[in-house]
Amino acid sequence: MKYFIVITMSLLLFSCKGKKKVALANPDIFYTCSMHPQVMQDRPGNCPICGMKLIPVEKKKGTDADAIMLSDQQIQLGNIQVDTIGKGNIGDETTLTATMNVDETKTETVSARVSGRIDKLYFKNEGDYINKGQKLYDLYSEELNNAKQEYILALEKQAVLDNSIIDFKQLVQSAKNKLLLWGMSESQINELARTKKTSILTSFYSTASGYITTLEGHEGDYISEGGTIIRLANLSSLWAEAQVYTFQLSEIDRNGTATVQLPDIGKEVTGRIQFVNPEINPDARINLIRVSIPNPGNQLKPGMQAYVVLKNRQRNSLTLPVDAVIRSEKMNMVWIQIDKNTFKSIMVETGLESDDRIEIRSGLKEGDVVVTTGTYLLNSEYIFKKGANPMGGMDMSNMKM
Repeated sequence: MKYFIVITMSLLLFSCKGKKKVALANPDIFYTCSMHPQVMQDRPGNCPICGMKLIPVEKKKGTDADAIMLSDQQIQLGNIQVDTIGKGNIGDETTLTATMNVDETKTETVSARVSGRIDKLYFKNEGDYINKGQKLYDLYSEELNNAKQEYILALEKQAVLDNSIIDFKQLVQSAKNKLLLWGMSESQINELARTKKTSILTSFYSTASGYITTLEGHEGDYISEGGTIIRLANLSSLWAEAQVYTFQLSEIDRNGTATVQLPDIGKEVTGRIQFVNPEINPDARINLIRVSIPNPGNQLKPGMQAYVVLKNRQRNSLTLPVDAVIRSEKMNMVWIQIDKNTFKSIMVETGLESDDRIEIRSGLKEGDVVVTTGTYLLNSEYIFKKGANPMGGMDMSNMKM
């Protein structure tokens, strides 16, 4: 019995000593590693990855579930810097990326006036330049050959039976009008009347000058009446076509001038805004504008890259450094500081962009503390800790304009 009491007392004493060594967990503090922030424990100790001593971080009561909290060491290592957003002057001009294209108002289509087979084509390459009046193609046409024979026959009957009661002058003119309608020139018809000889082939000539942009007909092709042979473009002026976001449209003077910069040749040209597309792309929310510029000497070529600089009125708005905004195809996002070492992502609508500043049209208010450096690091840290992209659940289309 004596030995039983001694053993029991020893066990109780040992149990009490063991309990003193166990530290109670503080529900308001967690412990993490400055090098491996994914390690979060409720008791002090060493990092299981690198062995460094864990540091305490206070849990903020009422913190947003979508927020992320970093230690002082993490903020220092990530070079995370913040600034208070305020109003400032931005944007006396907007620069848009553009492409030089053919001025469609200066294009011509050369079509067949009568059906037949193209026997010979005198221009066979896109990009060739054709002067008005140059021979384009020779055509074999049964209908046209019959019309030429009718015209010669009317001329012969007029010469023999001119004193009869039949008005052969009217018949000759009717036959001639048919030849004119089917594309023969006055000189060709006069030559036909002089020689009284027909050829099975008829030559046709260009009705306009320009560069061949499309070659529809080829030698040996049968072409119907009205069918396109070639398309010609006059490059004396070109269009600089640029895409513009819908929120920028209100800033554009549609009757104003624009400066077109051409980096390929180191030149600037002033032109006028000729067209603003009334239809807006619902997916990308962009519009198309065209600036017409002169092209003396055809120095400019369709397909060249260009920049269109539009003059706008300057305005006082909330602005941020451009690098503070994380952009994607559907939305724009910034990180704001909501408490000490605590950050949250916010969707914003952006506006004008000038130099290294960007306008914030909605989503923030004056006085908000915004992360200006280290935004992508915060984004990565959020994904690492939360296992989700902070931009994943946001959609710009649901944002109030």
